[in-house]
Amino acid sequence: MTRTEEFEELRPLLFSIAYRLLGSVSEAEDAVQEAWLRYDASPTQPRSTKAFLSATVTRISIDVLRSARVRREQYVGEWFPEPLLTDPYQDPERSAELADSLSMAALLLLERLSPLERAVFVLRDVFTYSFPDIAATVGRSEAACRQLAVRARRHMHDGRPRFDTDRKERDELAERFFTAFREGNLDDLHQLLAPDTQLIGDSGGKAPRAARPITGADNVARLLTHLSPHLTHTHITIEPHEINGHPGAILRDHNDHVINTWTLDILDGRIQTIRLVNNPDKLHHLGPVANPWTINQQTHPSHQRNP
Repeated sequence: MTRTEEFEELRPLLFSIAYRLLGSVSEAEDAVQEAWLRYDASPTQPRSTKAFLSATVTRISIDVLRSARVRREQYVGEWFPEPLLTDPYQDPERSAELADSLSMAALLLLERLSPLERAVFVLRDVFTYSFPDIAATVGRSEAACRQLAVRARRHMHDGRPRFDTDRKERDELAERFFTAFREGNLDDLHQLLAPDTQLIGDSGGKAPRAARPITGADNVARLLTHLSPHLTHTHITIEPHEINGHPGAILRDHNDHVINTWTLDILDGRIQTIRLVNNPDKLHHLGPVANPWTINQQTHPSHQRNP
């Protein structure tokens, strides 16, 4: 097997590691490409290509995380990961763990960890790498890595989100929700939302956004009912799609350009959280992106441009 073939075989795993560390499709793809360049330039063949490439993409991702700290602290409004439609790495024996670690709620928890804690947690608890391999990757002793893992697990466990596990039921509820949204059915929307549900948007200052999260079934249902007629008027379509392992949708304009993505957290048969990624910079990997300000003027003609 050639180096290129070995790398391509491992590419899905490398991307999955990098995405969980970075929360960015574009940055994960860049990290994987950089790992390939370093592997291709290596004068010797490593004993384990998987170990070498996994360590390389992890180190690259840690460096990116450290440089991104200031940028994310200065980010305008809520910060969400770039939406991922499909995880390229599949392991039937760990499908539940992989899906849980991909959710937006879990990725937001990972954001609160230090880069080293995040790397150790992802490698150990998500991808089951050994502590000797992790220690060699992050440049710490095995004992230090075990301590990092304990701290990371404690934090992740304390904030661990819970979701309905029956995928069929989740998908059916999501379908009912988006149908009610299209139809502007206030009663149906209210029944599908948890009493303390939240609707939160990530615009990064580059798209219209609410001043703060919308909280409560009443407020969220009324907002969605208000928006519903504009979907038909402006020919906006709702394309149901699994996003980050959970039910969601891509909204597109009349030119089939992406407006934003919606992701639903569902528990006990109700929608707990609705997350909208509106920042156009986070949507380009999904296809051509609509101008969010134009869409806002079409749906709210009396509103002024105000990020």
